[in-house]
Amino acid sequence: MPDPNPNRLALGVTLFRPGPDQVERVLAQAAVAGAPVIAFDNGGLPAADAARLVRAGVRLLSEGRNIGIAAALNRIAASARDAGAGTLLLLDQDAEPPGNLAAALLAALGQLRRAGILAAVAGPAPAPAAGHKAPAYPRRPGVPDHGALAPVQFLATSGSLIDLAAFERVGPFRADFFIDGVELEWCFRAWSLGYGCYVARDVAIPHRVGGGAIRAFGITMPRQPLFRMATYLRNAVYAWRLPHVPLRWKLAQAAYLPLQAGLYWADSGWRPAVLLRLLVAARDGALGRLGPPEDLP
Repeated sequence: MPDPNPNRLALGVTLFRPGPDQVERVLAQAAVAGAPVIAFDNGGLPAADAARLVRAGVRLLSEGRNIGIAAALNRIAASARDAGAGTLLLLDQDAEPPGNLAAALLAALGQLRRAGILAAVAGPAPAPAAGHKAPAYPRRPGVPDHGALAPVQFLATSGSLIDLAAFERVGPFRADFFIDGVELEWCFRAWSLGYGCYVARDVAIPHRVGGGAIRAFGITMPRQPLFRMATYLRNAVYAWRLPHVPLRWKLAQAAYLPLQAGLYWADSGWRPAVLLRLLVAARDGALGRLGPPEDLP
């Protein structure tokens, strides 16, 4: 196995039931990346498209089933380390990164290293995609900016550049969270261990979360399938039990989660089955019942 180089880059892409345009996007990234490209198929990738990716030089990983975004990212990170990479740029199948993204984020991590600042991840500012809500990254209180780099509590994995040496110290993404809240828990864990999470405000990437947005009473939230909303709610409730999640965040979530659940229920047409699913999810989070959701498609 090659010795890891802090500036050696690998590109990681997660796939789940990708359409033809999404496969083409990955092939285009592989053609221009100038770095190893590692993709994890979480299910639904046609055999012909898998063969095309392999022919294009993509290292394709799979367990033959959906193991969740967290476990897939962990597999990609391990493969990147095996390839001697010191940094890993994560993308999802919908990502349309600007051409300067990798260079800008490598420069950002280098700037932080030279300043003696431990950083686990640097990512681009979120830009809205048409019809979708861009994620918001709350600032990390008490930590100063470093030039164009702003410390944030957490940021989305897609578009982010992870320092793999820091990843080893912080630990893997929680596989039992499966899909939602994965980056939030990991970034809070990184901060608790002295590793920061930073947004590079001079580069941006569009984010598509869910299938549109729900808007009411001044609140905008992604419109998600029920299993996604339930998993998000479950993991957010469970996070109240974690000592590295700040108390201020827990209190804010205690007020916000019921509003989100209520808006989601209203958007469903007040269906009793939806309310029951959300209540069960909250109970599961309180009891620590994690893992793949039972209603996973």
